[in-house]
Amino acid sequence: MIKIELADRVKNLPPYLFETIDEMKRQAVASGVDVIDLSIGDPDIPTPKHIVEAMQAAVAKPEHHQYPSYAGMLSYRTAVADWYKTRFNVTLDPKTEVLALLGSKEGIGHVPLAFVNPGDIVLVPSPGYPVYPVGTLFAGGESYIMPILEQNNYLPDFKIIPPDVLKRAKLMYLNYPNNPTSACAPKSFFEEAVALAKRHDIIICHDAAYSEVYFDDKPPVSFLEIEGAKEVGIEFHSLSKTYNMTGWRIGFAVGNAAVIAGLGRIKSQLDSGAFHAIQEASIAAIKTEDAVLAKLRNTFQERRDVMYAGLTGLGLKVNKPQASFYLWANVPKGYDSTSFVAHLLEKAGVLGTPGVGFGAPGEGYIRFALTQKIDRIKEAVERIKKVL
Repeated sequence: MIKIELADRVKNLPPYLFETIDEMKRQAVASGVDVIDLSIGDPDIPTPKHIVEAMQAAVAKPEHHQYPSYAGMLSYRTAVADWYKTRFNVTLDPKTEVLALLGSKEGIGHVPLAFVNPGDIVLVPSPGYPVYPVGTLFAGGESYIMPILEQNNYLPDFKIIPPDVLKRAKLMYLNYPNNPTSACAPKSFFEEAVALAKRHDIIICHDAAYSEVYFDDKPPVSFLEIEGAKEVGIEFHSLSKTYNMTGWRIGFAVGNAAVIAGLGRIKSQLDSGAFHAIQEASIAAIKTEDAVLAKLRNTFQERRDVMYAGLTGLGLKVNKPQASFYLWANVPKGYDSTSFVAHLLEKAGVLGTPGVGFGAPGEGYIRFALTQKIDRIKEAVERIKKVL
């Protein structure tokens, strides 16, 4: 037997947060617990019927059974560009400023490989999506943590980033509507980010996966709506959350043509593109009437209102979501985020996500996902009430 040793980049990986959560759930279910899973952002609502039917028709076409195009079907990229014009009044060239992705996670994780050399710095918001620092690690870069804190409306404070860090920074991740805090960013914040990027030659990669899951008829802005944004960065989108298509693995990146081209070069070496039938069905998704999406948003808003009222009624301090389908709550005194999650699972059969799993600044918080029906959310609140 030969000696098999993991590469340092893998040895240095923390356990993937949601894999750990899955294992906790498996153990609880195996022991007979009726678990109400509010941990992972995987919508329980089926993909809309017209998208499924478009997929059923597309998968039967023999021309879709061969290797797909690396950048994505031009018809898919054109549909994305048309949607951006309608939704955000942002003009995109579908040939050079739109790239198909195997879900936004894949593009977010791969983009540092195109632009970050060993020793370069990537500015990473924390608490945040675990893929940001992991993609940086794989590229040999160093993550500089930008804390996003409650007292600053969960926006990073660019003024406290040291000059020597800004000098070495090559790339910055941003994410609004935010996961896990559910915060939204105003245009003034994005204007500040664009100005910073121009001064220091930093590529901005904005993760906008939750832009279409919003509440109270207040749609979030796009980073690319800001003057000069396309000169400094790109925006990532996923069809997963908007259209309940998490398992389909389809998304896109849009914006600066040079950044899109660099990411495309990495992808052409590592994958062979998204299945054309999925892209064709995704065109039907992108063209979905807003009345259908409004119904989905209303469902999540109803769940938000019930969960928010329930948790605050128990005395927990909760950030009321403006968008996304997460509630970010302070844990009670006497617990840290991990012990509180363990307590709720063991005593109440309710599973949340510990805030520290999104980075050290997330300690003291728990994230609940609105991915269960109303009756289960109400039951979760009642169970939590009994063990607090």
